Amino acid sequence: MSSLAFSVLFVVFFVLTLALRFWLANRQIRHVLRHRGQVPTEFAPKVSLETHQKAADYTVAKTRFGIAALLWGGLVLVGFTLLGGLQAVSAALLQVSGPGMGHQLLLIAAFAALSGVLDLPFEYYRQFVLEERFGFNKMNVKLWLFDGVKGTLLGALIGLPLLWVVLTLMASTGSLWWFWTWLVWSGFQLLMMVLYPSVIAPLFNKFTPLADESLKSRIEGLMARVGFASKGLFVMDGSRRSAHGNAYFSGFGAAKRIVFFDTLIARLAPHEIEAVLAHELGHFKLRHIVKRLVVMFALSLAFLALLGYLKEQSWFYTGLGVTPMLGAPNDAMALLLFALVLPIFTFVFGPLSAITSRKHEFEADAFAAQHSDASHLVSALVKMYEDNASTLTPDPLYSAFYDSHPPASVRIAHLNGAPA
Repeated sequence: MSSLAFSVLFVVFFVLTLALRFWLANRQIRHVLRHRGQVPTEFAPKVSLETHQKAADYTVAKTRFGIAALLWGGLVLVGFTLLGGLQAVSAALLQVSGPGMGHQLLLIAAFAALSGVLDLPFEYYRQFVLEERFGFNKMNVKLWLFDGVKGTLLGALIGLPLLWVVLTLMASTGSLWWFWTWLVWSGFQLLMMVLYPSVIAPLFNKFTPLADESLKSRIEGLMARVGFASKGLFVMDGSRRSAHGNAYFSGFGAAKRIVFFDTLIARLAPHEIEAVLAHELGHFKLRHIVKRLVVMFALSLAFLALLGYLKEQSWFYTGLGVTPMLGAPNDAMALLLFALVLPIFTFVFGPLSAITSRKHEFEADAFAAQHSDASHLVSALVKMYEDNASTLTPDPLYSAFYDSHPPASVRIAHLNGAPA
């Protein structure tokens, strides 16, 4: 393939993907506004019109914000690629470091820093304007900045050594570097699943053992019934940052722990919390986590193999506005270019992932109905949709691309035994 042909192919996919995402966003806005004036019949006894309209307004505001962020992201992508942004950054760093491993690590670090700075205004607006307007933001600017600094330092502490290993493998293990890199990456992912609950997550949130003995006894009874062992039940201080609520379990193997947002504990009744947890445990008992890991590892192997081919093709670089260096490694540049353009070529396959995810959600709901009470899960879901201002009337096509969970009406209909 010539560099011009690849440039044209990239531009075509870029325009089509951007147009598709704009079209889906506008469908979502129109659909939600069209149903704003009336609560869906099945929710009318439980959800007030005021709550329904707040969810509609929140959804529309988020979608409009997403359109602005999408346009900005598209401009940044073109700037880094076709307009020569990455090439300019690389050339400037070469004057400082010269070619070699130092230059490659600096290039990736500089790209991450620039991307963070360019996204900062949007992150600020999302947190302190959009979330604030609808009553969800509980952070102040100091905490927000502190989280950002901690995240950056943690990312550098973990990411730079990992990148050094990957770049070393790319340079020294021949044509099968991508396979050895895949092994390292897969091992790293599993290690993070073990370390995240007890080492990383506590850097950002406070986790305290569940103190409510009655609720604890109820949950332990559920775990005994389904055969699930964990290293503890914890409450996370989610209310320090957001009014949104959730529950999840994290970790892998013996490191599994169950976590409830304090906002969820405050909002739901004990039998509803049990039903929500039964759903989460369903994902574990039905091996959804293992299945998702297998798919993730398979896709990462395929994409790394593809990168193994692309990084040897000069048109891959020149078609994206970069002149590859002669006599020096281009591995970091290949990683960056691949990470930038892959979403453009794969966005259209989003519904395939959503289909599998939704199937798992239905199965986990059915599991919860068997081990708790379907009506309790329904009432919990209604409260969670209400508290998180999740729209009850999403556009079906938009939802198919973006939502890993089924729409509320479909999900609750399944739980009530009605056809979808």
